[in-house]
Amino acid sequence: MPNFSLAGLKRFFLGAPLDPMAPGMRSHMALVAFLAWVGLGADGLSSANYGPEEAFLALGTHTHLALYLAVATAVTVFIIAFAYNQVIALFPAGGGGYKVATELIGPYAGLVSGCALIVDYILTIAISAASGMDALFSLLPLHWQAYKLPSEYLIVLLLMVLNLRGMKEPIALLVPLFLGFLITHVALIVYGIIAHAAALPALLPDTIAETSDLTREIGWIGVAALLLRAFAMGGGTYTGIEAVSNNVNMLREPRIETGRYTMLYMALSLAFTAAGLIVLYLLWNVQPQPGQTLNAVAFNAILEEAFGANSDIVAVGLTLTLVFAAALLFVAANTGFLGGPAVLANMAVDRWVPHQFSQLSNRLVTQNGVLMMGGAALAALWVTHGKVHLLVVLYSVNVFLTFSLCLFGLCRYWLLHWHERGSGLKLLQAALGLLVAGGILLVTVFEKFLHGAWLTVLATGLLIIAGQWTRRHYLGVKAQLKEADTLFIDQRDSVPVASPPPDPKARTAAFFVGSADGMAMHTLLAALALFPKQFRNIVFITVGEIDAEQFRGEAKIEALRAETQKRMQRFITWCARHDLAAEVVQDFGTDPVELLDRLSGDVLARYPNTVFFAAKLLFRQENLLTRLLHNETALTLQRRLHLRGQACVILPMRI
Repeated sequence: MPNFSLAGLKRFFLGAPLDPMAPGMRSHMALVAFLAWVGLGADGLSSANYGPEEAFLALGTHTHLALYLAVATAVTVFIIAFAYNQVIALFPAGGGGYKVATELIGPYAGLVSGCALIVDYILTIAISAASGMDALFSLLPLHWQAYKLPSEYLIVLLLMVLNLRGMKEPIALLVPLFLGFLITHVALIVYGIIAHAAALPALLPDTIAETSDLTREIGWIGVAALLLRAFAMGGGTYTGIEAVSNNVNMLREPRIETGRYTMLYMALSLAFTAAGLIVLYLLWNVQPQPGQTLNAVAFNAILEEAFGANSDIVAVGLTLTLVFAAALLFVAANTGFLGGPAVLANMAVDRWVPHQFSQLSNRLVTQNGVLMMGGAALAALWVTHGKVHLLVVLYSVNVFLTFSLCLFGLCRYWLLHWHERGSGLKLLQAALGLLVAGGILLVTVFEKFLHGAWLTVLATGLLIIAGQWTRRHYLGVKAQLKEADTLFIDQRDSVPVASPPPDPKARTAAFFVGSADGMAMHTLLAALALFPKQFRNIVFITVGEIDAEQFRGEAKIEALRAETQKRMQRFITWCARHDLAAEVVQDFGTDPVELLDRLSGDVLARYPNTVFFAAKLLFRQENLLTRLLHNETALTLQRRLHLRGQACVILPMRI
């Protein structure tokens, strides 16, 4: 019979829990180059559905300049991609633009880059969902457009659920659709160019002649400005290139080699597709049609010329092509659910965002990050009404802000490491990428600031302010807790002392121990002072939390084991010196509350006469933000124990 409880529904939608300590679990979830190309590189390839179109339309009636755009687009893809290969090599643990800016420029540059990336990934989800629905609704009558926005909401919610189950499942599901896009689009681009091959020999001389005429009319500066504007408006074409370097930690070993292959696959496919589409628009004289994408218009014309305007093959071929295009865009939206939570997890380790964003769910995904990205993407769709031309502007600003910071960091690194072999070439690559990315950023902000770019600037600015406040709060609390840690000064280098044997029938005090030793010691001393000579046995219950940082590799998990054992031995030594029988009950996992609750049951089975103690930070000015930044583990455990009729005392620690 189906289980309709909350836990049962959660298991049905999200799947059974996974064991982070199981041998090979991380390698099982890691992605080989091909799957990484699908799951991470799809963000870049999918931008061919809207980037080239925006660039071409920005030319207005001067479409002959599109030939320059096609060449510049292909070259720019490789310039940025090859520069980001350096990021993969220098930061094989992942983190991408955020880690580069933090470590190569400074923490505040990292904050700016991280906040920009978060907004970028939110807009990745929004624009990919919107553009995907644009492709599908190109097949439908114009009056169906009213249903487009609700459909975008639905696809975001579906991808959110898939990602809460785990990253590999949505990728494996969408691989056939990804390949379908590649095959159909490459075939149509190649056929479309060959079909009008007769126009190719005259294309370059005609372009040069028309450019000369335009130059005499508006001057070289005017022509350059027009080209730069169109080039910048097509900046969405290059989005997603950074996704691989941001998520190197998800790749199969050897990570650097896998990352480079993934980047190469993405650069080749994106350069060919984006440049090829721009050439198609030019050769086929494609004009915008209401309710249809420019790609839909071009592909329809190609299919009609190949099979006849009334052929059923045209309808079937166009439907398949646009369905595959939409599918790839949904894969790209999924990249936002992979990359965004990863950036949040990295920032949480550095205390720019609440610690909860680094916590893993029992499906070993950063659940809080997935939920935040999905909710924010829904809000972005609502604010922009799912209009791709507006989302592209919002999207491009932060993409090229992160590109510029990352490439500036690489330039700085190679200037400081000039003596290393190959540094000159790498500096040249990074500097060229910085010139291109910085130029697109400046043109986009200048041209489109009052047409929507200000929204991205505002959202990113607010996140930066929130990040500064969060870090200041965490560092203040850390400094005060560090003072409490001095209670352990006499224990750090002491020789362990044998504990007296425990008496299972005697009264026992069990202490939930978190990550702050001083806080736990404060609770122990307070409990012994409140109940003098009441307890014969002391049990310390602790859980080593495996978050996104620890799950990066087996070495980090082993380091967590060793550190936890070392910390707990100090408590055992202190109790032994005070003639108290003591032992440690511990486990490792992603959900501390569930594990602590289970361990408390184990303690009760051995020591029935037990009183549990937990600590809670007491702030002089407690509010919603302090509750958000510090979880309520103590209160949750107390409630569970009270429901079972067990005594649990919470002792506050004022800071």
